Amino acid sequence: MNTTAHVAIVVNPSKTSRKDLEEALSSLGNDAPSPQVSWFETSVEDPGYGMTQDALDAGADLVIAAGGDGTVRAVAQCLADGDTSAQLGIVPLGTGNLLTRNLGIPLNDIAQALEVALSGRTRTIDLGWAQFDGGDGDQRFAFTVMAGVGVDAHMITETDEDLKDKVGWLAYVESLGRAFKASDMVSMDLSIDGNDPSSTEAHTLIVGNCGVLTGGVTLLPDADPADGELDMLVLSAEGVTSWLDTLRTMVWDNGIMRMVGGTDSAQSSESVDHQRVTSVTATLGEARTLELDGDDVGRCSRIEVTIQPEAIRVRVPQD
Repeated sequence: MNTTAHVAIVVNPSKTSRKDLEEALSSLGNDAPSPQVSWFETSVEDPGYGMTQDALDAGADLVIAAGGDGTVRAVAQCLADGDTSAQLGIVPLGTGNLLTRNLGIPLNDIAQALEVALSGRTRTIDLGWAQFDGGDGDQRFAFTVMAGVGVDAHMITETDEDLKDKVGWLAYVESLGRAFKASDMVSMDLSIDGNDPSSTEAHTLIVGNCGVLTGGVTLLPDADPADGELDMLVLSAEGVTSWLDTLRTMVWDNGIMRMVGGTDSAQSSESVDHQRVTSVTATLGEARTLELDGDDVGRCSRIEVTIQPEAIRVRVPQD
């Protein structure tokens, strides 16, 4: 049983109010002594980095990120980058809630998510880091689920929400169809695990720590957030035939067939290359959009992705 003395709640006020969170907290039946609770609101300028540091400076041993993927990513980054034993709790309030889905934390119920954060078991997960040339010098951000280079990474992560509600994973077919119309191949020099770079032509590079997206689709079926490795996916589909091959591999072979036991490992094709890595440096022929956990963090022409094993401890549901 986890014992928590000081809880800090970092809340995105655009997603919920402190009042709603306080009401959910008061509804919990808990015989354990109530911990001290401190409140910190994110801002447009700061999605949670400074607030998390303030919480740690105040002595919090559990920091709850109440917001979307951006809030979770900011809190996780601060915890991983600091010398702290504080743990992460999550109240998912976004549209994607990517890390939440991968860890099995309850969705659409603030009280249940708070219950897990306060009394769930603790598990350790890795964290990915992306260092890139963002135009104003090198920048370095963490990601909990996926980093993607190219507009198509955004399309895969941000599939139409209304369509997902109606048809689930089939919405990704429509998303990839839009990606086909917008695709623009770019040259990439990829250096994997410190080896000499190799050249390829592709339109999307995705490096993942977790594999599950919204709609129940597993984009990276072998990704494990606690194995000390990242999963790299390079998409190079060009033309209708290649895109049909991509759809078959990603949606059928690595989706449906994996769920029904047809295959044991992720499949690759001529237009889908899948590898396990601990680091990858990509130098692009021209700048592309970089996505971290679904957030657009700017355009870059070079990105270095690394893994920080056992970076943070997260409260998840009891087994």
